[in-house]
Amino acid sequence: MTSVRLTRRGVLRLVAGAAVAAHARPAAARARALLGALRWDAWYAPGSSVTAAVERSLTPPRYQPRLPFFASVDEAGRPHLPAISQPLMDLEIAQALYAGLDYWAFVAYPASDPMTRPLDLFLSSTRRGPLRFCMFTGLDAWGTAAQPSPLIEAHLKLMAHEAWQRVEGGRPLYFLGFVTEQLARERWGGLDGLRDGIARFRARAREAGAGDPYIVAAVLPRTAVTLHRQIGADAASAYSIADGRATGDFATLARIVEAGWQSLAGSGLPVVPTVMAGWDRRPRVEAPVPWEKSQRLGAGLEYFFEGPSPTQLSDQVERAFAFVDQEPQGRRAPAVLVYAWNENDEGGWLVPTRPCDQARLQALHRTLKPADAANPPGCAVGR
Repeated sequence: MTSVRLTRRGVLRLVAGAAVAAHARPAAARARALLGALRWDAWYAPGSSVTAAVERSLTPPRYQPRLPFFASVDEAGRPHLPAISQPLMDLEIAQALYAGLDYWAFVAYPASDPMTRPLDLFLSSTRRGPLRFCMFTGLDAWGTAAQPSPLIEAHLKLMAHEAWQRVEGGRPLYFLGFVTEQLARERWGGLDGLRDGIARFRARAREAGAGDPYIVAAVLPRTAVTLHRQIGADAASAYSIADGRATGDFATLARIVEAGWQSLAGSGLPVVPTVMAGWDRRPRVEAPVPWEKSQRLGAGLEYFFEGPSPTQLSDQVERAFAFVDQEPQGRRAPAVLVYAWNENDEGGWLVPTRPCDQARLQALHRTLKPADAANPPGCAVGR
């Protein structure tokens, strides 16, 4: 590269480098870890199989209080979910910022999937403010060693975006989830092959000027010791933490969750603790969804946990911050992850529910932004 003429790659590097410099946040600038929430965007594509499935799972009247605030219910008692719009996305952004979230971790799908539309509208929003984003990508979506998924290339390009969440050193935060030894063996020739694939991903990101990704491998906590260091991850986490063969109140779930953080710490890596906003899959047990092939109708209906009170939820967030702070200096993760912004039919959500229950957002606001007396943004979608 010369001062007279820039190649296309050189231009991309300059753009990405500017994004790194603009959004790198030195550790001293923050009193706590970043707080993010998973977005699983099944709720915004009427007519698609996935939106039809969640409408069906939340049709029973006992589950309809879980419907997100933008849903409607017809005279026959059937829920309906509208297509995502820019005003709706802008309102959800306002809700997330009010609660004190720093980022959303969008569950990744191919560009052709209707579940990617919310990400498109997030990126086009003029109301994002300080809210950032990153991707939570299932290992199965990465393709194979012989044929890596186009999703990898798409994410490398996205990392240059100004709104991508970065951690200390300007490193782009990236979640690689549902990692198992079996999947690594079937698709990448084993853990060594997956480690090589992750190393190539890092090299490609650096070459593009996006920086060295801070890769959080999300696994079942009990497998953390054997997996994380072998694949070259920077930190350990989990998409969700629960016990699929247990039941109880939310305090019981919280104890299981926090024991899971300790199991993840056994990897010797920093832990991005997962906060559970609930775990109650009964809607999917009574009306199995097409992507859960092993779920049999009614099987496991007795296993669920009561949802949290708003205070129980905010208390668990505070304990997650404390968990990070208590780790040795070299093992303090830069982030906490909430399950979830909108896993409503599985029982974990922050998004306001019908008609406009904002209590969870308000509890987080009191905890994270105690000096801010602002009113919650409400649920009226603008035009």
